[in-house]
Amino acid sequence: MMGGVFARTHELPVAHKRDSVTLRAVGVSIDRRGVTGSGSSRVLEAVDFEVVTGQVVALVGPNGAGKSTLLAALAGELEPTEGTVELDGRALAHWSPLDMARRRAVLPQSHTVGFPFTAREVVAMGRAPWMRTELRELDDEKIAAAMAATDVEHLAARSFPTLSGGERARVALARVLAQDTGTLLLDEPTAALDLGHQEAVLNLATARAEEGTAVVVVLHDLGIAAAYADRVAVLDAGRIAADGPPRDVLTTELLSRVYQHPVEVLDHPVTGAQLVLPVRR
Repeated sequence: MMGGVFARTHELPVAHKRDSVTLRAVGVSIDRRGVTGSGSSRVLEAVDFEVVTGQVVALVGPNGAGKSTLLAALAGELEPTEGTVELDGRALAHWSPLDMARRRAVLPQSHTVGFPFTAREVVAMGRAPWMRTELRELDDEKIAAAMAATDVEHLAARSFPTLSGGERARVALARVLAQDTGTLLLDEPTAALDLGHQEAVLNLATARAEEGTAVVVVLHDLGIAAAYADRVAVLDAGRIAADGPPRDVLTTELLSRVYQHPVEVLDHPVTGAQLVLPVRR
């Protein structure tokens, strides 16, 4: 967790106005040490990035481009080598872990639990930041709504380790939704899901954004990014190569260069929706 002097008293978050910035990275660079502990390599380089209420912003790019690293820096899980990250206008070092947990929820790539908690107990963990506040009385309502939204109600009594990969992913997402924060940071939430549940997750993200939540989602599927994101940030070798509306950013030229593979971008002949397809021989 980030170092620095934490706030002495825990502050309840206030509602954000639409189109306001909840998280801001300014000149963020991150170095990673090698496996042996000697030497380091730069995985993010001078990144400027804003997370805005009412938007779904997708982070896309090839493997190793820095998508998950940027998400971890925004979450306060990685301290920048250079630059700063601000949450609600203050450096992350200002906030205690509890304060941050009341403002942003994080869905990691992997979903592991050390003990055989039931699915409902895992979802209920999302309510922990509100334990000693007046919002604790909403726990049951928020847990039930999150489990219904992610289609895991029927798994409530199942032991989390016995669930399939896709089921665990949906329960983990329900935990994040139950946390009920103004910012959602989702790292590859569709990776283990079937087609129907992939669409359901992105519809959930869109619905939360329409309600005023700021949503950042790491995606590999460029078609999903084109369909659901308000903004797309393309990362390439630790830098942001482009950041803007999908139709401005997801172009044949840019994607073919970044992914080092020919990509075709076209409109669906019936719906007009933007399609992104690899060129196959």
